[in-house]
Amino acid sequence: MSAGTETLAGLLGEELGATIENLTRLSAGASRETWAFDAVSASGRDALILQRSRFALSIDVDEPVVLRHAHAGGVTVPEVIASSTTGGHPIGAQFTVARRLDGESIARKILRDDDYGPARARFVEDCARELVAIHALDPDPVRDALPEPTDPVAAQLATYETLDDPHPVFDLAFRWLDEFRPAPRPARVVHGDFRMGNLLIGPDRMVAVLDWELCHLGDPVEDLGWLVARAWRFGGPGEVGGLGTREQLLSAYEEAGGIPVSPAELRWWEVLASLRWGVITMFMGGEHRAGNIRSVEQAAIGRRVVETEYDVMLLLRPELVVAR
Repeated sequence: MSAGTETLAGLLGEELGATIENLTRLSAGASRETWAFDAVSASGRDALILQRSRFALSIDVDEPVVLRHAHAGGVTVPEVIASSTTGGHPIGAQFTVARRLDGESIARKILRDDDYGPARARFVEDCARELVAIHALDPDPVRDALPEPTDPVAAQLATYETLDDPHPVFDLAFRWLDEFRPAPRPARVVHGDFRMGNLLIGPDRMVAVLDWELCHLGDPVEDLGWLVARAWRFGGPGEVGGLGTREQLLSAYEEAGGIPVSPAELRWWEVLASLRWGVITMFMGGEHRAGNIRSVEQAAIGRRVVETEYDVMLLLRPELVVAR
């Protein structure tokens, strides 16, 4: 164990009142690290996960507050054991310690490995159930922990315009979204990044909904549109994370207690999801080229702008044919 790891183990032990064993780094992103470890105390051994920011961030979401609320509300999420979001804590500027759950989040394995066949068969139903539970959460207890609702089209347009990199397909999509807006719905808790890759899957079921840092108050159909976006199918043939169809998702969502959603409304949110991902890829590629964030991963994501343009064109095709 390195000196840095020993120091972190000591800080965790002091915070949790336990002896820390098997402290292992799982990943290290640009701003947040993930560690697995065991906490041993008089009450027993707990398998835990630490996520910590290495420097103070300006955050819009108090993720531990939201996770605790979701856990109490019946959403399948890890139980938060300890956290700090105020900045300056010795463990990390901001951190969360939660119970460690066994499962897989790598889409390639979930979509192709034989071990996950039973989980694939019920994936759409599991997604629908979790989304209904999220959207049923009372927004009031977490209102101060989440960004207020905004116009989702205007928010993306503001970011797009700051990039000063015109893309005619995206310009068309913004006009289409403005023209064909669905009727607004009451604001609910929206996960904001509910997709394959942020879902922990066991051999026979979904184990947890992860990564709540983009959670906000908004239209619940946004989560369904993001889930069916082509970017999150990872080569799978299905429309819902590579598995199942849009129709199956809408049916399962309503059967689980969710609001009825029409195919046209889902399509509008899918167009926005594809456009949003396109704007994100533009931003990431631009940051790398400008030297603000040197990252091979961001450079690779930036090269996918053309893929998102293609996805948007496919979704808008009926209107384009009529316009001719």
